[in-house]
Amino acid sequence: MSVRLELPPTFGQVLAKSTRSQVGMWISSGSTINAEICAGSGLDWVLIDGEHSPLSLESIQAQLQAVAPYPATPVVRLPVNDTVLIKQYLDLGAQNLLIPMVNTADEAAKAVAATRYPPEGVRGVGSALARAARWNRVENYLTKSNDEYVSVIVQIESAQAVENVKEICATPGVDGIFIGPSDLAASMGLIGQQAHPDVVANIKKTIAAARDAGIPVGINAFDPKLAHGYIDEGIAFILVQADVAILARQSEALAATFIPIQQGEEQAGKPGEERASY
Repeated sequence: MSVRLELPPTFGQVLAKSTRSQVGMWISSGSTINAEICAGSGLDWVLIDGEHSPLSLESIQAQLQAVAPYPATPVVRLPVNDTVLIKQYLDLGAQNLLIPMVNTADEAAKAVAATRYPPEGVRGVGSALARAARWNRVENYLTKSNDEYVSVIVQIESAQAVENVKEICATPGVDGIFIGPSDLAASMGLIGQQAHPDVVANIKKTIAAARDAGIPVGINAFDPKLAHGYIDEGIAFILVQADVAILARQSEALAATFIPIQQGEEQAGKPGEERASY
């Protein structure tokens, strides 16, 4: 007798039912141990980052397997909005995709179509071969996947995307948008200036557009003061740290605590000081 399995709720479904901000962190190291530790931390969600991390398909699948026993919802970011890669990530068992650099409604629609089986989309059928359907142990996966098993979040991280944000938010199948302040600032000629008034104005414009459209909006904020501010203002989901950043800052703090500063040496930064607001 074959085993019948149920998949966990998608991030879109979690966000729709949540009454508070969903707080998470980046997993950028590629380490399954780090992924498992963070997934069991009590945070609401973790982002396995395939864009700015050295991840292969195999390592993404291994991290998904490592976090599966824990309550944190895993979201996986692709390196690019590509139909073939989206198919592969879905087949690995990634239910929740974050698509970077989505600048237009057409690009958002392309991402959604890649996650849907025909006739709603163009996803290739390989459920018997893939972890997505647990090798066909999820009953009716093919007929239920489009509506129940996949969630798509697109990133707003350029001035062009902000200009088109209302149309992007109105794209059928987009479950939420996620703001990337660093790339947004860079696209505006203000690289490294995420707190610049013009960048902040575009962030506020994007948040307002998502709320007007009735879809969840999230943001990245490593600065605790900024993060608390967004949470207090009712942001739907937020990333507040990264595994690699925590290790970097805390190892520096250890060095500063236990190794005397020699006269004439310049300290790179105060212990625990944030070096980046990605």
